Amino acid sequence: MTEITEAEIQARLARLTQLRAAIGQAIVGQADVVEQLLIGLLAGGHCLLEGVPGLGKTLLVRSLGDALKLDFRRVQFTPDLMPSDILGTELLEEDHGTGHRSFRFQQGPVFTNLLLADELNRTPPKTQAALLEAMQEKTVSYGGVTHKLPAPFFVLATQNPLEQAGTYPLPEAQLDRFLLHVRVDYPTEEEERAILAQTTGAKAGVVPMVMEGEEVLALQRLVRDVHFSDELLHWVTRIVRASRPGDGAPEDIRKYVKWGAGPRAGQSLILCAKARALLHGRLAATREDIAALAAPVMRHRLLLSFAAEAEGRSADDVVAALIRAVPLA
Repeated sequence: MTEITEAEIQARLARLTQLRAAIGQAIVGQADVVEQLLIGLLAGGHCLLEGVPGLGKTLLVRSLGDALKLDFRRVQFTPDLMPSDILGTELLEEDHGTGHRSFRFQQGPVFTNLLLADELNRTPPKTQAALLEAMQEKTVSYGGVTHKLPAPFFVLATQNPLEQAGTYPLPEAQLDRFLLHVRVDYPTEEEERAILAQTTGAKAGVVPMVMEGEEVLALQRLVRDVHFSDELLHWVTRIVRASRPGDGAPEDIRKYVKWGAGPRAGQSLILCAKARALLHGRLAATREDIAALAAPVMRHRLLLSFAAEAEGRSADDVVAALIRAVPLA
């Protein structure tokens, strides 16, 4: 582990508690969603939030942006959005003194710390793909020049269910860039009553700013130092490999999965388990951390078969069966 005192570790863990509480000033319920969002931030990855309109996905991301002292931008994805609207474009400029003309790169909204890609799947695949390099390499290449994005760089994309009109499925290559696929479900009756009371009164919840960019980067470095045992490493390896149909794969995988998860799923599961451990005040990951995050890490990395659709099996059902079929020891 890097040189850091116990007092410094406890101070950083206390900031995480404050960050969660700050988001709770505006968001009622959705504890699992908030936790997975913070795990994505700590692990240095990107999150895809899916849910029907009106469940507070955009408000959640805005609340996170308010709580962090980071540059925050929002892009509303629409069918007519072009890649240059996200990445930027070159402008032709003329020096009025010399008459010399030259191109200058005008940065797009992707040059930020926290990018909200709102309703990502309402724009065509060509524009969706504009985010691929930015999400993976944290750079933008334009006109033969590579431009580095600021750190930290965190993409939070929202999408509506594919069954809704006007949506385009995200390419598998882009889905794999998301560390977590977070499902946003309807609130409970008690939570919905609290939401109605909070959003129809005179006073709205104010999210205080509790953390700066350097603190986020320090926490991301600390996540890498969280202990992950060889036993858990072997278990994650077996889980990911067992998700691929073939000889030796669990029965549910052979029957319901056409394509399984690649190595990036294992990397994501380990980093997310470490981040969850840190979020809960621990410096060592456990079996529970892996089991809790297996579905959001893997659900968008499995291509299900027609048999799964015919029998009403979801990716979460398959992941749950996979965890049961692959023993820890």
